[in-house]
Amino acid sequence: MRVVGTAGHVDHGKSTLVAALTGTHPDRLKEERDREMTIELGFAWFSLPDGEEVGIVDVPGHRDFIENMLAGVGGIDAALFVVAADEGVMPQTREHLAILDILQVQGGVIALTKIDLVDDPEWLDLIELDIRTALAGTGLEKAPVVRVSARNGTGLEELKNALSACLSERPARPDLGRPRLPIDRVFTITGFGTIATGTLLDGQLTTGDEVEILPVGLRCRVRGLQTHKKKEKVAIPGSRTAVNLTGIEVEQVRRGDVLALPGKYRPSTRLDVYFRLLPDASSSIRHNLQAKFFLGAAEVKTRVRLLGTEELLPGQEGWLQLELEEPVTGVRGDRYILRRPSPGETLGGGMIVDASPARRHKRFSAEVISKLEALLVGSPADLIFETALTAGPAAISEIAAKVRLPETTVEAGLQELLEQEKLILLEKGEVSTHCGLLVIADPQLILLTRKAQQITAQYHQSFPLRVGLGKEELKSRLKLTSRIFNALFQKWLQNGDVLENDGLVSLSSHKIVFTPQQQKKAEELMQQFSLSPYSPPSIKECQTAVGEEMYHALVQLGQLTPVSSDVVFKSDDYRSLLEMVQEHFAQQETLTVVEMRDRLNTSRRYVLAFLEHLDALGVTERNGDYRMLLKPKNLPIC
Repeated sequence: MRVVGTAGHVDHGKSTLVAALTGTHPDRLKEERDREMTIELGFAWFSLPDGEEVGIVDVPGHRDFIENMLAGVGGIDAALFVVAADEGVMPQTREHLAILDILQVQGGVIALTKIDLVDDPEWLDLIELDIRTALAGTGLEKAPVVRVSARNGTGLEELKNALSACLSERPARPDLGRPRLPIDRVFTITGFGTIATGTLLDGQLTTGDEVEILPVGLRCRVRGLQTHKKKEKVAIPGSRTAVNLTGIEVEQVRRGDVLALPGKYRPSTRLDVYFRLLPDASSSIRHNLQAKFFLGAAEVKTRVRLLGTEELLPGQEGWLQLELEEPVTGVRGDRYILRRPSPGETLGGGMIVDASPARRHKRFSAEVISKLEALLVGSPADLIFETALTAGPAAISEIAAKVRLPETTVEAGLQELLEQEKLILLEKGEVSTHCGLLVIADPQLILLTRKAQQITAQYHQSFPLRVGLGKEELKSRLKLTSRIFNALFQKWLQNGDVLENDGLVSLSSHKIVFTPQQQKKAEELMQQFSLSPYSPPSIKECQTAVGEEMYHALVQLGQLTPVSSDVVFKSDDYRSLLEMVQEHFAQQETLTVVEMRDRLNTSRRYVLAFLEHLDALGVTERNGDYRMLLKPKNLPIC
């Protein structure tokens, strides 16, 4: 399914030619018919000589409606470029040609219309020569010129044959499994509800699909699909598609929105783009220029940030970061147009290289320019790497979606980067472009590893008597999701970048070392435990004697073992208690608090705390006044 878009100066016969080719007049508004001028987009279709159906988007030619024209040419496969024989190349002829060139519409046919109004063959030759001069250096430079008259039918068959030959050379629209429909028209039909139309890109839509309207994020469902007024169960990439939506009102959808499967695209108010200022632009552009941005059918005001230069002169190219007033839904490789709001003028355009940059760039950073250049002209592996570098830790499928290259190309690039260890796989599994396995660019891994080590080192410096900080605290300070943090943490443990002990993270270089004064206090406390091993000082008494930080250090060093919020034993004595319990159950089936108290010659307080500790470990189970051994292997000394 192919789509052709008309282009050309006002009143050069575009709509009349479309009507002659298709039998359908594309001007659908009464005002358009009255003024004999296309104001809004018009749509029609016809069959090529080989039977293939082709859709036609008829766009306005008048300068007052040039911005409506931009909404129609974003998804076309070829241009039907119209020049009237009685007038030749005119201002909007050149502007439309510049727009097609910026949008990289490489295929097309030139229709030299209204030849019935010209009797002099030499005049037609001169007009054709003038057209060739205007086309020089553009994507339509080699396009055939067909002389036609929509009034008497002269040349129409030749025109269809030329369009057929042109379209046969154009590659089919790729099916990337991520359909998106830039909406160029919204209306309602009684009994059906909301209808949205556009040229479907990047994937198939199926009746019954749940979809969302971006950038607003409203969910709805595909009730029905039509292509050229024929019902379809599946709409394919490249087709002019009408989508009947259920669960959403017509007022909630507008031209410029994008219909897509949920979660496949992310709108953004910031874009990194490559830009070419047209050679015949009326002036240069400077930093902070206010402009209109056109992408697909969307039109948004934007502030232009120049990168790497203070000014772009007519004919020059460069890098821009666009700060948009409203979010748009684009992907790398999409073509766009910039226009000056007043007086209205097409400035130029180019290609999106990053559809969601994480931050505002420094304007004169060589690193930023180098990264953008790699995104623009690098190899597939370079592009994947730069995309991964920007994304941080991310799923392979997410990175593959952003680069928008053929699946086999992405897979080869991924394997190359993984073999070179420029990309690091953070999870185990089979690698494919559709898998959700996490990967990270090596510089990002190094950066995050250093950050984790710095945070841990700072913690050690602030709390030298603690083994380390908790994993959850480290995750929080790194501002990572649980999945990404856990995957990175396993990589850090594997590489020896950090150590873990009972959920505490530390560096291998960290050791808890007491000062002589602290060591003396610790020895005095331990002496108190030795004097009364089974009636030891309470936790509060320990903290009073040596300080809270030092008490926790003794616990983390394994010298003290708390069994409740109040009772703590010296670790050697704790192990002795466990051995006693093991010996007791080897001879008897039950154990009471009184039996344990009498054996230890201590108070009920300490025995009860210890036995409840064993209950919590799942070693014993209480049944009335006695306890039974539940799981012997749960004993810490076993």
